[in-house]
Amino acid sequence: METIYKNCQSCGMPLKRDTQGGGTEADGSKSPMYCSYCYQNGKFTQPDMTQDEMKALVKVKLKEMGFPGIMTSIFTRNIPKLARWKTHE
Repeated sequence: METIYKNCQSCGMPLKRDTQGGGTEADGSKSPMYCSYCYQNGKFTQPDMTQDEMKALVKVKLKEMGFPGIMTSIFTRNIPKLARWKTHE
């Protein structure tokens, strides 16, 4: 049985908040793991991005959405535990 992910396994965004309904695989089907910002056509949109760069990007996006700094740290602390980063350390 396929694992159902609640959050993108690259950036941590709740998949239900993705306006595109998730990223896409090479065959055009929806990715069960990644959002449309991180993953399209079976590839990462920024394949050379590091964990730290992803954390910094997510913090900026959260601040733009009005989250206070302390919350951005809490929301990004689990990024290293997401599937993309576990396999690309």
